[in-house]
Amino acid sequence: MRGAEIVLLLCFWALALLATTSFGANVTYDHRALVIDGKRRVLISGSIHYPRSTPQMWPDLIQKSKDGGLDVIETYVFWNLHEPVRNQYNFEGRNDLVEFVKLVAAAGLYVHLRIGPYVCAEWNYGGFPLWLHFIPGIQFRTNNEPFKAEMQRFTAKIVDLMKGENLYASQGGPIILSQIENEYGSVESSFGSAANPYINWAASMATSLNTGVPWVMCQQADAPDSVINTCNGFYCDQFTPKSNNKPKMWTENWTGWFLTFGGAVPYRPVEDIAFAVARFYQLGGTFQNYYMYHGGTNFGRTSGGPFISTTYDYDAPIDEYGLIRQPKWGHLKELHKAIKLCEEALVATDPSTTSLGQNLEATVYQTKSGSCAAFLANWDISDKTVNFKGGSYQLPAWSVSILPDCKNVVLNTAKVNSMTVVPSFEHQSLKYEVDSSEAVGSSWSYIYEPVGISKNDAFTKLGLLEQINTTADKSDYLWYSTSIGIKGDEVFLQNGSQTTLQVDSLGHALNVFINGKLAGSETGNADNSKITAEIPITLAPGKNKIDLLSLTVGLQNYGAFFDLTGAGITGPVNLIGSESSSTFDLSSVQWTYQVGLKGEELGVFSGSSSDWVSESPLPIKQPLIWYKTTFDGPVGNDPIALDLTGLGKGEAWVNEQSIGRYWPTYIAQSNGCTNSCNHRGAYGSSKCLKNCGKPSQQLYHVPRSWLQPSGNTLVLFEQMGGDPTQITFSAKQAGSLCSHVSESHPLPVDMWSTGSNTGRRSGPILSLECPLPNQVISSIKFASFGTPDGTCGSFSHGQCRSSRALSFVQKACIGSKSCSIGVSTHTFGDPCTGVTKSLAVEASCT
Repeated sequence: MRGAEIVLLLCFWALALLATTSFGANVTYDHRALVIDGKRRVLISGSIHYPRSTPQMWPDLIQKSKDGGLDVIETYVFWNLHEPVRNQYNFEGRNDLVEFVKLVAAAGLYVHLRIGPYVCAEWNYGGFPLWLHFIPGIQFRTNNEPFKAEMQRFTAKIVDLMKGENLYASQGGPIILSQIENEYGSVESSFGSAANPYINWAASMATSLNTGVPWVMCQQADAPDSVINTCNGFYCDQFTPKSNNKPKMWTENWTGWFLTFGGAVPYRPVEDIAFAVARFYQLGGTFQNYYMYHGGTNFGRTSGGPFISTTYDYDAPIDEYGLIRQPKWGHLKELHKAIKLCEEALVATDPSTTSLGQNLEATVYQTKSGSCAAFLANWDISDKTVNFKGGSYQLPAWSVSILPDCKNVVLNTAKVNSMTVVPSFEHQSLKYEVDSSEAVGSSWSYIYEPVGISKNDAFTKLGLLEQINTTADKSDYLWYSTSIGIKGDEVFLQNGSQTTLQVDSLGHALNVFINGKLAGSETGNADNSKITAEIPITLAPGKNKIDLLSLTVGLQNYGAFFDLTGAGITGPVNLIGSESSSTFDLSSVQWTYQVGLKGEELGVFSGSSSDWVSESPLPIKQPLIWYKTTFDGPVGNDPIALDLTGLGKGEAWVNEQSIGRYWPTYIAQSNGCTNSCNHRGAYGSSKCLKNCGKPSQQLYHVPRSWLQPSGNTLVLFEQMGGDPTQITFSAKQAGSLCSHVSESHPLPVDMWSTGSNTGRRSGPILSLECPLPNQVISSIKFASFGTPDGTCGSFSHGQCRSSRALSFVQKACIGSKSCSIGVSTHTFGDPCTGVTKSLAVEASCT
């Protein structure tokens, strides 16, 4: 990062801290809502995990969240980041929790601090530090004294840190909620009689820390009365708190799902999310949190799973790169406005719900002062018309209509009035800092990673060792090495010197080397990481060296006793001949072990080693090679990613910062994906998938703040074999802006609430806005008023169309950052009387 940028950033933060809102709030709760300074509140929250982005990104992410209608930012606290070594803490850089909370406060938003300290979160080891595993007598997440002592010590550390900065609402800070434990109810039965004493202790321990704000436990139906039990899931409208003096709260509304290496990309239609949110507030909810609102990136080795990808985009309203995802962000913003219009009635009374027919119901909030808000729900898969309070209302399938005055519909969750942005990636070749006449290969240098044992701290044991207990997760890699003497007459030799090596492993992937040469590989998957490799090998007369490289791809993060899930080569390791009796077991022989790679020990990822070789030709498509190049930073300000097509599997560093594990050769399943997803009907994580038959992840986020204009260093460790010269940068841009709005859409929320149409004729409004600063609408690719069909990028005219549409939209929008157009026959004329018409527009920005 350049010095001038650092100065400007520090100035911004200083001003932000000076402007921090002094909340000074008394936070309690009753059966309806959180009560802040004596006032019940309807609150909308979103999850942003500070280490999954950079400090330079935080202010923009927080502001976009506020602009999207959020009141609260929620984050986990990641124990293994903050205490990687027992009693040695790290709160710097991406780990600067205090700075993140202060920036949220500076934006005028509240904070929900989910301390856990177990977080799950598809995070390595569920957020627990590995050293915890080695404390004598410890058992995780149960009534175990060594574990409780460590859990209390870390929880108190975080609480004291927040108190020391006056960050709790009771001190004038933004934190209005804290969470202890996390989704324990899902695994509680596995811990038997020790579970209930543990959960009671956890609640008592947390509340004894005197934060002055309520504590919650999610997915904990038997939560002690001192804490609020909350719901997680795709739908929480039917959730009921444990007691009738607790508010109905939803701590995780999953906006999509996580991606695994080898899996297709999940996504969730915004119509379904909006339906779920509206149903929750309809049926008495007053606090809802999107998980995730910005997912971000699993930098370094932070992803868990195993097999969780480097991207943690989660199909969230703000994407991995920090850009607004439309129409999800915009439609939810309109939903939040509609819900807030109902707040006075929602917090004043309990709901009254009546049936309007099969899969139809109305909920009314009627106050003694005359305020009235209503929700009309249709959870059928077909459209319905209902009568309510003397009026007739059309309810699309799987939708909720919101009526802030019990008469007029301000929003229907299935009618999206927000623009769609279809992003594109502009590819740029790496601009090497060499003479342009030189071959591309000469701009790369390399170091061979030794096969097998090469470090001085290697050790020898009889038998096979479990990997996590051996490595303590200091590296993904563990070498198992042994030798065998061959006379030539062994029973397991099939055809002269041919045999099969069978290896059973709990490791997530495995490479087999015979006499220094790669003989074969095997990989597990997210559903089953167990491996049984059967690899044909050739053994020579005399001494033969067998080197097995076992690796992990993130440690288990979920499930009862997940900390006891092992990894590595468990055996048997057999040499097998053609006859079942011709087997030689290597499992109990003497093995030599090496934790990690020689290059890791030497810090090769820094790029500064004297061992780099620049000779041509560059070795490619070979395993175990470190690559390095120096490059210019991509021009512009667009978010960027590395397209690692051509590589196999490994890890990448830019200027010594790890952008995470890469694995572009792991291809998603070939079927199960859909071009579009019907939002009607219950959603599940496998309902809506895309990217089948393609790499699960091809693009890897590189934060702009990690780059300089020139002199950047890229280092790769390529485990499987690839060609680094194919790497390109990709700048993420808005390819097309689209919107498709019908005459039947409700009035925009702002117009409904103000009673004004700002000079336009009343009716629905189509709005477009360029997503990036300093952009303007440069062209209108398509515009049609009538009965247009299709989706963004493939709109087509219907039989009914106005001849005025294109010229009108061009005049209204080109050259402006944003434009709004009334969708009515007053604007475009009536090309087909008696038919409900709509306006579809596709534009581009520069």
